[in-house]
Amino acid sequence: MDPLVAAIDQGTSSTRFLVFNAKTAELISHHQVEINQSFPKEGWVEEDPREIMQSVHECIERTCEKLCKLNIDVSNIKAVGVTNQRETTLVWDKDTGEPLYNAIVWLDLRTQSTVERLINKAPGRNKNHLRHKTGLPISTYFSAVKLRWLLDNVDEVHEAFLSQRAMFGTVDSWIIWCLTGGKNGGVHCTDVSNASRTMLFNIHTMDWDPELCRYFDIPMEILPSVRSSSEIYGWMKSGSLAGVPISGCLGDQSAALVGQMCFNEGQAKNTYGTGCFLLRNTGTKPVISDHGLLTTVAYKLGKDEPACFALEGSVAIAGAVVRWLKDNMGMVQSSSEIEKLAAAAGTSYGCYFVPAFSGLYAPYWEPSARGIICGLTQFTNRNHLAFAALEAVCFQTREILDAMNQDSGVPLTQLKVDGGMTSNRLLMQLQADILCIPVVRPTMSETTALGVAMAAGAAEGVGVWSLSPGQLPHVTSERYEPQINPEESEYRFARWKKAVQKAMNWETTEPCYNGSGLGKNMNGAPWGVHPSPPPSRVDH
Repeated sequence: MDPLVAAIDQGTSSTRFLVFNAKTAELISHHQVEINQSFPKEGWVEEDPREIMQSVHECIERTCEKLCKLNIDVSNIKAVGVTNQRETTLVWDKDTGEPLYNAIVWLDLRTQSTVERLINKAPGRNKNHLRHKTGLPISTYFSAVKLRWLLDNVDEVHEAFLSQRAMFGTVDSWIIWCLTGGKNGGVHCTDVSNASRTMLFNIHTMDWDPELCRYFDIPMEILPSVRSSSEIYGWMKSGSLAGVPISGCLGDQSAALVGQMCFNEGQAKNTYGTGCFLLRNTGTKPVISDHGLLTTVAYKLGKDEPACFALEGSVAIAGAVVRWLKDNMGMVQSSSEIEKLAAAAGTSYGCYFVPAFSGLYAPYWEPSARGIICGLTQFTNRNHLAFAALEAVCFQTREILDAMNQDSGVPLTQLKVDGGMTSNRLLMQLQADILCIPVVRPTMSETTALGVAMAAGAAEGVGVWSLSPGQLPHVTSERYEPQINPEESEYRFARWKKAVQKAMNWETTEPCYNGSGLGKNMNGAPWGVHPSPPPSRVDH
């Protein structure tokens, strides 16, 4: 039996555990569990860290049961990798092993007033004030401001910090710490790709930066140690896989870049999940964008290997718009229905949907934007709206692709795609039409999990997966060619940009009134002051 390598893929909306053949990259078995999100206030997005770990354990055990039914011995699993939703921020008590608050999800907007205050105190009110060190603009998106909010607003977190019990981590750190023993000797670490999304990490020194930590007033002792993306961090302590090394760790978008085998400078992929993330490998040198893209650490595949960097265009709302149409508007019963509705219309009939639910990310970085639907007439029905929602994903991708082409000076000739939404054939065709270049989708769409499985299997001390170019597995794929003329595509894109302008500058942190005559302040209180008492416990 060929050796197997497993991947924990902890995303924003679900957790998956997948097992791959290390020689052929074939997916052998997997299990998936959906994750609940809570929205305690407008713009707030939280998840329960206990539920996240429960889902990880459940996925591992269910998959092992499936392997047994296939007569496959779980002892063939030689390594486990962890890939995760990035930026989502957790703080837990190292003595009890319990979370001190819910995980604040990357999409969350509660830190908007903090961000505005930081930008106002920056020289020239420049949101790119820290970009030379971090590669990132000051934004609600990244972990440092979320951690600052937790320290300022949650008594348990503040008290645990004072008594030196607090541990900070992104989702990868929480999972690895729990799986390697938790309060009984768990390993507190992260990898370079996840660390580079905190705003506390210097992408030139490849370590936590004391000056950045002082800027955000974050105590360095609560941070995890930073490791490469491919090395043995520790061993599974319990369950069916006790004793198996955890030897790969990559933020989900970096993992997809590896899984799509974009190891060469200039290769790019776009992942369609809750959000949309276009990454282009820039090699061993960080490239700073002039067009609103992020500079991020793509991966470092071994302790002594060089780090590789990427330019990234991040879109907050992609698959989340479908979830919104399903859960909030009751327009569809299941996510797959959206394709049928949109196909029935065949056009948005002049309706444009800008789903700026969490402000706009790349290339605008405009937290004050909010979602709008415009161009409505009496003729518009839910089919047109479904079509407009899919088009919105494609237009947002076009904006970040244009930015990337401008930054690199070398236009992409095709786009590699992956992620849950790519099973929607209408969306893929629309994407090719709106980009005016072919879209290429691998038949096995679980590239995020594959990427971290590759990193785990290739780690020193495991060595069951070769990453040398000649030995990479051959991947079959589908190709979508553009089918409309470029003039029509440009016309629709110009209308989209007009709609985006109308979504801008909607929300401010000034006090506003809510009909009942009661003033509502969008958490504009200074640091250390409770604008309103937050929940003092982890909500179940």
